Amino acid sequence: MHGRTVTKELDPGRYLRLARAGIATCAVDLPGHGERLDALRQAPEETLGVVEQMVGELDAVVADLIASGEHLGCKRALGGMSAGGMAALVRLTRPHTFDAAVVECTTGSWRWQQHRAMFDAARVAAMNPIDHLQNWREIPLLALHNSEDEWIPVDGQREFIEAVRARATHPEVVQFHVYGPTGAPFEHAGFGRMASDAKERV
Repeated sequence: MHGRTVTKELDPGRYLRLARAGIATCAVDLPGHGERLDALRQAPEETLGVVEQMVGELDAVVADLIASGEHLGCKRALGGMSAGGMAALVRLTRPHTFDAAVVECTTGSWRWQQHRAMFDAARVAAMNPIDHLQNWREIPLLALHNSEDEWIPVDGQREFIEAVRARATHPEVVQFHVYGPTGAPFEHAGFGRMASDAKERV
């Protein structure tokens, strides 16, 4: 799942790399984005509403994939960047059937965003991943972040990762890699000069 204001076509090279590795990909647009464009829903203050809706849609996406019969016996991973990563982490705090997860430049501790327009106290109380880890199931998790991220502070994600590891029987399956300054826009949209390294990790 992509981040706010972009579309699932943002990084077609990613899908090609995964296909070459034998990994099928299902990319979906966030509500209000891409094929279901609604510019008003791309406003910063709409972020958590978009995340909430996306979380509610994920099970139907998985059910459709299973019904296709093309992925029987395959393991499933969930991934997302920025707002898409927030949706992924929320979904993982609830019973699920995913076997692994990858998130980029996102956060599982939303209180670090309270100074931003996206902050919605009611939705934070209902969904903030770090506050709902009682149903977290231990699966491999890779989180990538930029140390100078201007939109999602790395310290919030670090707090979340530490909380997940603290609950884990095998904390080593929870990987958190932080890049120094990369030259990416706002140190948030991608990994700039470290993009090749990030691609190798995913």
